[in-house]
Amino acid sequence: MTAFATSTPLLTMQAVSKQFVLHLQNSTSLPVLNNFSLQLSAGECVRLSGPSGMGKSTVLKLVFANYRATSGHIYVRSTDGTMVDITQANARTVLHLRSHAMGYVSQFLRVIPRVAAIDIVAEPLLEGPDSAFSPAQARELAALWLERLRIAPSLWQLPPATFSGGEQQRINIARSFIKPRPLLLLDEPTASLDPENTQTVIELISEARAQGVGILGIFHDQLVAQAVASRTVAMQPLSIAP
Repeated sequence: MTAFATSTPLLTMQAVSKQFVLHLQNSTSLPVLNNFSLQLSAGECVRLSGPSGMGKSTVLKLVFANYRATSGHIYVRSTDGTMVDITQANARTVLHLRSHAMGYVSQFLRVIPRVAAIDIVAEPLLEGPDSAFSPAQARELAALWLERLRIAPSLWQLPPATFSGGEQQRINIARSFIKPRPLLLLDEPTASLDPENTQTVIELISEARAQGVGILGIFHDQLVAQAVASRTVAMQPLSIAP
């Protein structure tokens, strides 16, 4: 894995707020996050903690630009060292950051139907005209990741829509870890995994941190949190509306 090291933060969130507008309910405003700030450096694993409904997953989706912040600023360090404000970035810039600067393991695997699992994992290596991999090389590396995450070879050529929840999550993890990126967003990456695969994910996170990857994650499993997190940011009740 590529080593990432710099004194510049990978992620800075400044006074970020998010409100959802319910257009089918008289445009009612639903506050989810209020005035939230955070900074993440290379090699850190910062855990977001707090009960469900506190806005933890919303924070990850705001950083990945799945949601647009209502106010505040979210700066992600690009591959050239500049800090890009996700709240102001256009679609092309966001796609570039997702391809080269940050990865995201969500709780759900969303893929194109009928695409084989091995091709789903290999796909990030083939993105963009500057890819250093041929399709055959990308599939070869994807096979190594599938082996490490204990996906049976008999499943590699099958689309993962019918896989178990744990198998889909491991595909998700392999797809996100296969291409080194300096920032990783992890939303309950071990939620559907058995103890053996959970330990493998702990090892992957530790290896990534050792290479200077910064990680922002949600880990409800206390043993996992203790094993991987360098510090914890508690989501406060006052950050959201009652």
